[in-house]
Amino acid sequence: AIGESGTLYAVDITKNFLDHIGTRATVAGLRNVRCILCKADSVELPDNSIDLAFTCDTYHHMEFPKSTMTSLHKAMRDGGELVLIDFAKHKHKTRKWIMDHVRAGQQKVIQEIESCGFEFIRQEPADFLKENYVLRFRKK
Repeated sequence: AIGESGTLYAVDITKNFLDHIGTRATVAGLRNVRCILCKADSVELPDNSIDLAFTCDTYHHMEFPKSTMTSLHKAMRDGGELVLIDFAKHKHKTRKWIMDHVRAGQQKVIQEIESCGFEFIRQEPADFLKENYVLRFRKK
């Protein structure tokens, strides 16, 4: 989707994960993958550098979601979008492990991300996922 002239930033707080991604990209001959070691409160990307951010089952792990999402907002170009997948929490329906593990439910996640300058666009269909939701946001 990014073509030969685009850049894919793989961002993680764990160096071992980035090393693995970097090795796989090299083996696959992908020269436009850049691994970025982030901080607990920042994605460590340059301002106005990305069009799309994708995060999967990581939002609930963020120690400083407000500062992290604010740094992501700064990294996005105008009109950039965020697609977020995370675990759903439904009382009496969700497994206990998820209820105990996940910090915030879907509505709280939407509120937190909106408070960082994003506009909630919609919830995407996610019938293929059993315990997750998919949300789409746009940089205001």
